Amino acid sequence: MVLFLLFIQLVFILFLIAGTHMIFSYLNIFFRGLSLIVCIYILNRQTKYAYKLLWIFVILLFPIFGGIVYVFFQTQFTSRKLRRQVQRSNIQYETLFSPKGDTEVDLNDENKDNLPLIKYLNNYAKYPVYKNTQAVYCDSGEKFFELLLEELEKAEKYIFMEFFVLRQGEMFDPIIDILERKARQGLDIRMIYDDVGCFTSLPPNFNNFLEEKGIKCLVFNPFKAILTSSQNNRDHRKIVSIDGKTAFTGGINLADEYINAEDRFGHWKDAAIMIQGMAAWSLTLIFLHMWNLEKSRQEDPMSFYPWKNNEGEFVPCGVKSDGLVQPYADSPFDSEHVGENVYIHIFKNAKNYVYINTPYLVVDDTLLSSLILSAKSGVDVRIITPYRWDKIILGIVSRSYYRHLINSGVKVYEYTKGFNHSKTFISDDRVATVGTTNLDFRSLYLHFECGVCLYNNSAIEKIKEDFLNTLLVCRQITLRDCSRNTLQNIVQDVLRVFAPIL
Repeated sequence: MVLFLLFIQLVFILFLIAGTHMIFSYLNIFFRGLSLIVCIYILNRQTKYAYKLLWIFVILLFPIFGGIVYVFFQTQFTSRKLRRQVQRSNIQYETLFSPKGDTEVDLNDENKDNLPLIKYLNNYAKYPVYKNTQAVYCDSGEKFFELLLEELEKAEKYIFMEFFVLRQGEMFDPIIDILERKARQGLDIRMIYDDVGCFTSLPPNFNNFLEEKGIKCLVFNPFKAILTSSQNNRDHRKIVSIDGKTAFTGGINLADEYINAEDRFGHWKDAAIMIQGMAAWSLTLIFLHMWNLEKSRQEDPMSFYPWKNNEGEFVPCGVKSDGLVQPYADSPFDSEHVGENVYIHIFKNAKNYVYINTPYLVVDDTLLSSLILSAKSGVDVRIITPYRWDKIILGIVSRSYYRHLINSGVKVYEYTKGFNHSKTFISDDRVATVGTTNLDFRSLYLHFECGVCLYNNSAIEKIKEDFLNTLLVCRQITLRDCSRNTLQNIVQDVLRVFAPIL
């Protein structure tokens, strides 16, 4: 893109120089005036400062065409159409998430410290909190895979699956076999996968292959060989819903590296959560919201509600409560950065510790300030990142944050066995979240994401135990490790400017 803009600008300037001086003067004034107006507009927009800085940098770099490029990306019909579809669908689904039957949640003294986060997700993100739910934490792709196969076999009515990456092999093939068999038995089997996420991992028209096996398939936001900003908005969620009673989410996709059947970046460390009971309905609705959005057809989501009697009346689900569970989703097409706000709430409300697993550490000033403030306030903040990175540039940018964090009291570790792909946040033995949202710009602001918050749930202790066990095979980063030469400084500083689009 940069080379293209440079070439076009050079050709245009040469054309103007070869023309009359008067034409050049008028056009030059017009385009520079447009760029100035665009800069003023950008500065006054309610968006992240990192994005403002990036666009203004681009306009300064290309003073003639920078403003036009911004207008082009901000007025595209495809992006505006998708945004309108999401917003209309959000309004339609809001009331469906409310717990049904005898499931009123009592926010007693035990959960008073969690109330700010619970109320934010309920009142503004519109995702309620549930009781009557059990949670099982999977501290590896292997455990997730084993548990997933067991639960898929128990399906009686439907199986819904949504993933960013699919790749045929030792992990995905047995799942396809189960889905095909269940489809022949008359179950409603559906699969959503992201087109760009699977661009190099699946053969062309793989959706037709699944449809032939009786698996209804939706390819999210198909890639188009045209310059469009909507291609940035990917479905990065990982969801499995089985009969609306059991659901999974977390960082694990359906590809062999996630169960270490293939060595791509050393040992692959990942995590997922299985929830059974009322909260599983929330992840089911999140899936159906995406399915109906892309299919552009109306379908009654309540027809999939699992706890109804023969007369259609709501009945209690019968699952014993274990603390409170609050699934949530994040969309790039609303005013709420839900994933980011969940993390900030956890940082700000922490009193003793915050333990974080993340594959990337590329954050804006808001998240960075929240992390640093927690550490400076006496909270034990620890972050585990990979030692081997799947994306070298993101690894370089992630490490550029280390010195500032360590100087502020944050402890940073790298997973020496390979690649840490987990996205888990836990604080004070009372709140944790497991989901799909990385600490990077794309995940926080451009992708569709999801996660599950746990409050005073027994799975929280398992998440903490997994983090402490992972520390045993990590190397703590010191300030000496962060020492850089002049060339490294220049490379990291330049890449930090472009962090929002990496």
